[in-house]
Amino acid sequence: MRHLLSIDDLDRAAIEQLCDRAESFAEVADRPIKKVPALRGRTVLNLFYESSTRTRSSFELAAKRLSADVVNFAASGSSVEKGESLRDTVQTLAAHRPHAIVIRTPWAGASKLITRWTDAAIVNAGDGQNEHPTQALLDVYTLRARLGSLDGLNVWIVGDVRHSRVARSLVLALQTMGATVTLSGPPTLVPQELAVLGCQVRYTLDGLADADVVYTLRMQHERMQQAYVPSLREYAATYQIDARRLGRHQLLMHPGPVNRGVELAGDVVDGPQSLILDQVRAGVLVRMAVLYEVLASRGGPTAAPDPPAESSSGPAPSGGSDSFAPTSELHSA
Repeated sequence: MRHLLSIDDLDRAAIEQLCDRAESFAEVADRPIKKVPALRGRTVLNLFYESSTRTRSSFELAAKRLSADVVNFAASGSSVEKGESLRDTVQTLAAHRPHAIVIRTPWAGASKLITRWTDAAIVNAGDGQNEHPTQALLDVYTLRARLGSLDGLNVWIVGDVRHSRVARSLVLALQTMGATVTLSGPPTLVPQELAVLGCQVRYTLDGLADADVVYTLRMQHERMQQAYVPSLREYAATYQIDARRLGRHQLLMHPGPVNRGVELAGDVVDGPQSLILDQVRAGVLVRMAVLYEVLASRGGPTAAPDPPAESSSGPAPSGGSDSFAPTSELHSA
């Protein structure tokens, strides 16, 4: 895998490989020293033109746990504020020869565009309203960890689909893994043309009880140029997921940040059916897997983690934080 720009570039086998790789890294998170030498000597540049908590911190942790050197760049306080173009910024930073660039921008297609300007591996961490592939991958990983196979799973995505890059990537990923997807929200926020992706489009929550997973999205006011709903109060009255609407058998997910009292009631955010914190924890593991895969494909000294021990009560792997052993699978990666 040379770059990760879109979920549409991955087939089911590739998604499963990334999830399996992430699972192999899960043991690292339980170590006293949460670091392995898989990407020692590599440099990862986090290039963020938009605010982020979960995505940026998890990519930074992922790179550091793989022993890569990390450079964090934020547009605020940089030469971008002086009018420097995206191309000039990328080429300036690329002159430092990073091995991978993780990029988030407000411009759809930017991640693909910059592959022309650098030899580094490019990972799309969100490009405008287009896609957010690593979020979709961590969501698939979270559901696989809880449920196993996603074949036949019924997932409802509720909220501001129009402005959501997460929704676009997630629909593609879930369907690739065998799930069925329904999009629900106000007509102004759920364009009918999204049905071309093969999902159902609903404008009410009628039928929500049939869902296995309810995935809610926040109102993305920063991307709105006009009023899409009469008021947040009316939106919440019609589409908010609360304990009354969430069945006992249903799982709840949200990509964050959550606007409590709008798309979700506080009682379900913190309830036993919520996988929101599981998604956050999965973010580091999946992004470790993504960084490993895009850099392993370019050759160099990389190795996979030892498989988790059969028994959690058994002795820790020898070698401490450097307990990594090459495997035949990785030599063919």
